[in-house]
Amino acid sequence: MTTVVRSFGPITSGTTVARPLLIVAALILASFVVGFDTRVFVVGMPDLRAAYSLSIDEASWLSTIANAPQILIASGVAWLATVFGVRRVMIPTALVYSVVSLEIPLVNDGPLLFVLHAIRGLLLGVFIPATIMVIFRNLDKRYWLIGIAIYALRVPLSQNLGFVLVGFYGDYLGWQWMYWQDVIVAPLIALLLFIAAPREQINIRLLENADWGGMMLLGSSMTMLYVGLDQGNRLDWLQSGTIIALLAGGSILAIGFLINESLVAHPWAHFSVIMTRNIGLGYAIIICYALSSAGASIAIPGFLQNVVGLRPISIAGLYLTGAVIPVFLFITIAILLLRRFDARLCIVLGLALMALGSQLGSKLTLAWAPWNFFPTVILHTAGQSFAFFATVVYLIGNSDPSRSTAVSAYIQVVRLGSVELATSILATLQRQREQYHSDILNGPISATSQPLHAVLGKLQHLFGAGSRAHIEGLATVAGRIRSQATVLAYSDLFVLSFWAAIGGLAIAALMVSMPYGPLHPDFTNPPPEEPKK
Repeated sequence: MTTVVRSFGPITSGTTVARPLLIVAALILASFVVGFDTRVFVVGMPDLRAAYSLSIDEASWLSTIANAPQILIASGVAWLATVFGVRRVMIPTALVYSVVSLEIPLVNDGPLLFVLHAIRGLLLGVFIPATIMVIFRNLDKRYWLIGIAIYALRVPLSQNLGFVLVGFYGDYLGWQWMYWQDVIVAPLIALLLFIAAPREQINIRLLENADWGGMMLLGSSMTMLYVGLDQGNRLDWLQSGTIIALLAGGSILAIGFLINESLVAHPWAHFSVIMTRNIGLGYAIIICYALSSAGASIAIPGFLQNVVGLRPISIAGLYLTGAVIPVFLFITIAILLLRRFDARLCIVLGLALMALGSQLGSKLTLAWAPWNFFPTVILHTAGQSFAFFATVVYLIGNSDPSRSTAVSAYIQVVRLGSVELATSILATLQRQREQYHSDILNGPISATSQPLHAVLGKLQHLFGAGSRAHIEGLATVAGRIRSQATVLAYSDLFVLSFWAAIGGLAIAALMVSMPYGPLHPDFTNPPPEEPKK
């Protein structure tokens, strides 16, 4: 009787490089490119709309098309790096990416603009998964924690540095530098990897047994779900046939992926790598983290730009002093904590700081200026630095490093999916709560309302008498009510952000210690071997 042995994903065996500092530098630059270029569409979209004369719908689809290809390719990049090596995957990607970034500001044709952004998004999706594989394959285990710290650093750094750089580019150098900065940075990444990354042989056996169906199913399903979530708020969710088709189709393909991985002889990312208590709880923490983080990242700039009317350059000082500079200190502290204590302590500390920051932000009023948000910004920056970094360490620490290809694929899917899910939920909540508060504030007002006539009487000192002045007075009152409703809606986002962090703390209480391994705080002091009998 013949026994058929099935594999559960590619085996990764690392190679220690001769120049680890150059690899670390490449990781920093790659992380920066991904974080900033993703964030720029949120912060710099008004400038891009004006530059390309885009309607609201066109701008929305441009953002979706520029980001969705990331998740299409991201889950498969780890497998490509395992098969072909990091050099063959990242160096050509970085060089082509720089060429596309050079061309986009020079394009005036609408369809070509969308095509170039789709290509750019596809290339951008290579960087972060490849970064994780660089850590596992090319750094000594002693440096894994530092490599993961760089991977985690980009999240709080890019969210906040985006405002500083977009503001500077938009007001001084020109919006084109939102793209042209990558013409400088991407080739530098390629150069560093060309010098430092080892030359690896193509894994012919793994290529011959490629699970192409599994990779296509996961990438396609997550892309359809991503587009459905990204456009859901604008198209009113289940009232749109397009959204229903995207969400239903993506869900069916995801089920097909799970079935495929359980049937094929050589699965690409068998779900057994995540079927443990600790890993499941870790992914739940990432979802709670994404909800809590998105609340502040939407509410603060939304209030300052839409209510106060500030340009990104006017907000840059807040984020520079409250986030960009301190984040390096917070990540360093997190590294020190993770070298001495279990990752759960860092997760709890980070989520608690985010909850406190959201609680302070929920006190938002119309009178707030940028610096009123400083305590919230710095608490969220510290919390993000601790919570996300420690959660990734916890997930990887509970995984088999030799299965890093599958682990990297799932981390990317959960990270990108949870961020988009959180953004979609909060955007819908903001719209609905703004309408709710507007209805409540407008409820007592009628043509015979004494308070309304009292306010209009005071406004006569500004607008004078007559029907035109009366209309301007009514418009002023309506604008004030609309602003107050918007402020209350942003305050509600902070409340949801608070409860998301509290939910993460409740989940963290169910976690158990991660097993001994390269990311365990006692790794440098291995337990003594048991005496032989």
